[in-house]
Amino acid sequence: MKSSNFNRRRFLQASGAAAIWIPTSVRGYTTAEIESFFVDGEMQVDVSKWELDTPALCVDLDLLETNLAKMQATMGANGIASRPHAKTHKCPVIARMQIDTGSVGICTAKVSEAEVMFRNGIEEILMTTTNVTPTKINRAMSLAEECPGFVQATDSMDNARLLSEAAVARNLVADVVVDVDPGMGRTGTPPGQPALNLAQLVDQLPGLRFRGMLSYDGASQHVAGFAARRARTLEAMAPAADTLELLQRSGLRTDIFSGGGTGTYNIDHEVSGLTDVQVGSYVFMDAQYLEIGGEQDDTVYSDFEPSLTILATVLNDQYAGRATSDAGAKACTINRPWPVVKGETDISYTSGSDEFGTIRYGENASRTYQVGDKLELIVSHCDPVVNLYDHIYAIRNDRVEAIWRVAGRGMSA
Repeated sequence: MKSSNFNRRRFLQASGAAAIWIPTSVRGYTTAEIESFFVDGEMQVDVSKWELDTPALCVDLDLLETNLAKMQATMGANGIASRPHAKTHKCPVIARMQIDTGSVGICTAKVSEAEVMFRNGIEEILMTTTNVTPTKINRAMSLAEECPGFVQATDSMDNARLLSEAAVARNLVADVVVDVDPGMGRTGTPPGQPALNLAQLVDQLPGLRFRGMLSYDGASQHVAGFAARRARTLEAMAPAADTLELLQRSGLRTDIFSGGGTGTYNIDHEVSGLTDVQVGSYVFMDAQYLEIGGEQDDTVYSDFEPSLTILATVLNDQYAGRATSDAGAKACTINRPWPVVKGETDISYTSGSDEFGTIRYGENASRTYQVGDKLELIVSHCDPVVNLYDHIYAIRNDRVEAIWRVAGRGMSA
């Protein structure tokens, strides 16, 4: 464990996360003031990141753009596409950046996310969760009427028939993929003959157009060690690849075979027939991913830069060996591992309290904090953290360049 922590710290320092002196005399701005400075997509006032009120969710634009470029370069070299999952960022601006840099579209987990993305100009959307209630089915069909690039999933014959009835009632042809379970036992239909039977039914039902299949192997994404992760992925996805071949031999057209993710992005092209990878966390990265190890270094996952941070302020420094910040569970979640204090060594952070975070100093701590000092936290798990904030501050060279609305925040229905 000590070796793992040391290597993670080494990575954070090597990636440009050296400790930064923060002037205590900077002028602070309220959230409302910062928003008033952002007019027609441009900041009208030069604002330092360190002047933001906290807790504040920030993304480093240089690191974000590096991550986007790295993903697309890898996808291009491996001859496969990316179809990023917008459940990570819930932000149409980032979705547009992903598409503009080469992604074939985005994924959403919920119909509400899909609606938000479409209302904000995103038109190629694959919804990966099956809609089962009349309300959600009707919402999905309404979206399909307006958005020709919307594709939805099904994982049962009963549900496929409900989708067909809803589409026919609207005189609509809805694009549908079959969700195939890669062995997680969470969603999806079993691979092989059950999946073929469902796909053939979708292909035959009025109002539906069969587009292919998806199979998301979430269990492999955080397997520690590249070799172990690769072996687990290829074993788990083999039945899905065989299922695709079965569908194709039956004469079905399969435009889409979507799966994979950030942890396996440089492995997924080895899955026979996979058309695109549902990467998500790569844009931001987080403490959970840092620990899984990469192809070049089994101790730390350094393929992508941790671009997303929470800016926090120290509230109390009166107790030996520790300090208290304003970023607790409501700002950071209680996901493990805990957030990482960016740019520091032998300093730990916990966010178990609702309102307060705890900074603890080890024997070799790189510094101590005083009341009013600000610090940056690499988030524990980016998806739920983003869902806690209304806005992301886009930062370049420590200056606020833009304010991006987390338009999909709270869109869980």
